[in-house]
Amino acid sequence: MTDDEVLAEFRSCHALLEGHFKLSSGRHSAHYLQCARVLMNPERASRLALAMAHKLPRDLRGKIDLVVSPAMGGLIIGHEMGRALGKDAIFVERPTGTFELRRGFEIQPGAQVLMVEDVVTTGLSSREAMDCVRALGGEIVAEAALVDRSAGTVDLGVPFYPLVALNFPTYAEAEIPAELAAVPVTKPGSRAEKK
Repeated sequence: MTDDEVLAEFRSCHALLEGHFKLSSGRHSAHYLQCARVLMNPERASRLALAMAHKLPRDLRGKIDLVVSPAMGGLIIGHEMGRALGKDAIFVERPTGTFELRRGFEIQPGAQVLMVEDVVTTGLSSREAMDCVRALGGEIVAEAALVDRSAGTVDLGVPFYPLVALNFPTYAEAEIPAELAAVPVTKPGSRAEKK
C-alpha cells in the first residue's frame, strides 16, 4: 500500500481533519488523523493491518509471540495486526495514569512482543507501554504503527515500522504560530489532560 493509498483511506472516511488540535502528546497541529474513524470499518482496518504486516521483515514476523497495544488508540489496529500475523493481541491501559496489564491478560517471561500503535508523534505512549511490557518479562522486538508523525525523529529504542510517515508540523505550546493560535483549539484524543 503506497502512502497515497493510505491517505486516501483516511480521506475517504473524513478521518484527516484540519483546524487547531492539541494532540495527546501535548503538541499542537493544524492537522489531526482520527484513526478511530478510519478503523471503524472492519474491512478497512483489516486492509491497513495487512499492509502494516507486510512492512515487517519476514524474519521478524516469525519471531513474534504476542501483539501488545496501548489503549485506547492502539486497541483496534493492534487487534487487527494480531489477526494479520496469526498471533494473540492484548492491550495495556492506564486506569490510574500508568500503563497496567489487566483483564486477565498475561505476558509470558521472554515473550517476543510486537508493540502496535495508531499514531506516533513523540513516542511517549509507546515508550511507557513498552516499560510496562518489559516489567512483566516481555521482550519488545519492534514497534509498528499506522502513522509516524515524528518527521522521522522518534527513537523508540527498537526497530520502528510505520505504514506511512506524515510530516505535518507540530508545535510546542510556546512555539504555536500566530495563524494557528487564532484558531480555537480542539483536543480530540482520548488521553485526559494532566493536572
